[in-house]
Amino acid sequence: MEFILLAVIGLIAAIVGSLIGLGGGIVIVPVLIFLGTELGLLDGITPQIAVGTSSLVLVFIGLSSVISYNKNKQVDWKNGKYLLLGIIPGAMLGSYTSSLFTVDSLKLYFGLFIILVSFILLVRDKIKPLKIFQNDKYMRPHTDAAGQEHYYGFPPYIGVIGSLLAGFLAGLFGVGGGALMTPMMIILFLMPPSIAVGTSMFLVLFGSISSAAGHLFQGNIHFLYALVLIPAAYIGAKLGVRLNRKLESDTVIFILRMVLLLLGVYMIIDSL
Repeated sequence: MEFILLAVIGLIAAIVGSLIGLGGGIVIVPVLIFLGTELGLLDGITPQIAVGTSSLVLVFIGLSSVISYNKNKQVDWKNGKYLLLGIIPGAMLGSYTSSLFTVDSLKLYFGLFIILVSFILLVRDKIKPLKIFQNDKYMRPHTDAAGQEHYYGFPPYIGVIGSLLAGFLAGLFGVGGGALMTPMMIILFLMPPSIAVGTSMFLVLFGSISSAAGHLFQGNIHFLYALVLIPAAYIGAKLGVRLNRKLESDTVIFILRMVLLLLGVYMIIDSL
């Protein structure tokens, strides 16, 4: 029974994560904790193991998503390489910081984080893109699958600082970093949303590799559960990319925002 639940969790998390560039850990971590510590359906789940196992699963969600998005030219490799300079060390640092969590403290801080993500999703399309970082010397063209050229850019140091923070949260909570990177790339770096989502999953891939490595060294990965989650997540990521091209993103984001808000409130109340 628990393996069926894990497969469903992996599938849903990957669909949601790859659809809008969040990664999927924002679903996997709280559900693992709920099934393990609240319902007792999963043995050996601690906050750190939930985060570490999620990080490993996100490696495959990121890989599957990047392969699919790259076919449609939705990954900006040139700008993405600068963002890796922050997200990789940030994720490693966050993975070691997560050892400070207890079950209740993780529920509290993760609940607050989920509500923050819900708020970001609420205002993402309402905030006008900021042109403060748009300087001619940083502008680079990116041609999408339709042959249309988009011009945008950012100072490398700003990208490194922002991705360092996103990477830290990726390692801390096992979420991949896409929750912050996607809106950051849209609002601050003026990336078109379709390219921001694909590039975000590229960052999720490497941020999760770094985070998973840190958790692996600490013994925070439940490999049996990961082996069930990974195949379902890999398939779910491909489905999420396909849905990204077909569904109205506003509808998807509205539903996700409400679910995250309720989940965040529940986790905070349950931690008190």
